Amino acid sequence: MQVLILGAGYSGKAIAKELLPQASRITGTTRSPEKRDDLKGLGIEALLYDGQAISPELAAAMGTATHLIQSIAPGREGDPILRLGFERMRAMMPALEWVGYLSTVGVYGDHKGGWVDEDAECRPVSLRSRERVEAEDGWVAFGAAAGIPVAILRLAGIYGPGRNTFRNLAEGTAKRLIKPDQVFNRIRVEDIAGATAFLIGRHAGGIFNITDNEPAPPQDLVTLAADMMGVEPPPEVAFDDAELTPMARSFYGENKRVSNAKLRDAGYEMRFADYRASLSDLWQRDIWRG
Repeated sequence: MQVLILGAGYSGKAIAKELLPQASRITGTTRSPEKRDDLKGLGIEALLYDGQAISPELAAAMGTATHLIQSIAPGREGDPILRLGFERMRAMMPALEWVGYLSTVGVYGDHKGGWVDEDAECRPVSLRSRERVEAEDGWVAFGAAAGIPVAILRLAGIYGPGRNTFRNLAEGTAKRLIKPDQVFNRIRVEDIAGATAFLIGRHAGGIFNITDNEPAPPQDLVTLAADMMGVEPPPEVAFDDAELTPMARSFYGENKRVSNAKLRDAGYEMRFADYRASLSDLWQRDIWRG
């Protein structure tokens, strides 16, 4: 198995670590020379790619890749690989057997706190979520045209070592915003990696929600993490009174409970079933700093 990860950031690196024991080669791209060195230190062949020009080195990696993980956000110009067109994509990646596209549960938009699964209507609110829907559709169409499975991984809010509520509390950035009945789904980065490896192992295509078992109010995580740390949690602030960036405020405009039943019914066992188990693991193993 030769894996190409386009956009080997926080999730991409976790996927690479998961796949290293079974892959003969893993190549990851980044925009940053500093991050390229970090990827090399993990045993990943690292290439620079800004979503525009494809270097000869990247073209060579595409030519031998059997498994592609696409993690680069589309942006206003659309998905950087889909812009090549299906014929050129297939010509550049002749060995391709499976594609995983990392999307977001944001494509569902607002469902007034109701449960959604993979068959639910997508009602994207933000421009970035609308762009994701277009990219999802493009990758599904490519898979159909190329005759290879494409798995769409709709990710919930990502956290894990180095990116979590403990870090926010330690750095003084944690907030307890109170918006009645508001919940969010979230996912430990190790479960993103585990789910990706699981789907690869089954050569599975289709849409899968990658989220833990329990959507919860965001302030509950802050309160629990503060209790574990033995510190006072930040004061509660009514959402309407909070000073937030437009992007942060937009997240609270979408309220839904995202089901992961399809993934679990397929046989994947969550490593961190809910935020309580996950926070406990981060704290007890002292890996929250990253």
